[in-house]
Amino acid sequence: MIERLDKVLASQNIGSRKEVGHLIRKGIVTVNGIVVKKADMKVNGELDKICVNGAALQFKRYLYLMMNKPAGILSASRDNLCQTVLNLLPQTYQRRGLFPAGRLDRDTEGLLIITNDGIFAHKMLAPKSNIDKVYHAKLNVPVTAEDIVRFAQGVVINGLHCLPASLESFEKNNEPWARITVCEGKFHQVKRMLAACGKIVLYLERVKIGNLELDTDLKRGQVRELTIEEKDAILHK
Repeated sequence: MIERLDKVLASQNIGSRKEVGHLIRKGIVTVNGIVVKKADMKVNGELDKICVNGAALQFKRYLYLMMNKPAGILSASRDNLCQTVLNLLPQTYQRRGLFPAGRLDRDTEGLLIITNDGIFAHKMLAPKSNIDKVYHAKLNVPVTAEDIVRFAQGVVINGLHCLPASLESFEKNNEPWARITVCEGKFHQVKRMLAACGKIVLYLERVKIGNLELDTDLKRGQVRELTIEEKDAILHK
């Protein structure tokens, strides 16, 4: 894609359009070995060799990040009152256009994808894509066989029909837990589906999207870039 040089540099977190324009005018930006002093020069970030002060630009049009979201943080791009997941990103990943692909409730933890690729996010989130999202929930009481059947048939919540989902029961530390698999993401859906079955969610964590599992080496609040294989795993069941 052919774009202005200052736009390409700004998109890669080199600085604002104004800041990168200043760098260009100072003569410390080269394109294919030639010093460039015009911010509006047309370049292809994927093909041209762009250097800033001698350092080659590692151009990436799209960024795909895995975060182990902690509780108490909003899954939003910005908020005037509360800290958001983008506030947790280290400087190396800060860039314009990033957003959380799908939201986790403020008190829900676990796997969250952050990207600037809207088409990819839509494919991941659209119910017709049938991409599973798997959660582990700590409950006040154990799941029953009747609950499992209700989930498989599609829970109805105040007239809202949820798509069929999977519900499994397991124990951890002698406490009742459930594994929930859904392919849609309505507001507070997992909690509301379990509440419709008389269950209170005491803790909720997303552990898997498609074939991508949460990296257990990531501590809460940490983030890392996805590999190509991991990105592809999201869209394949």
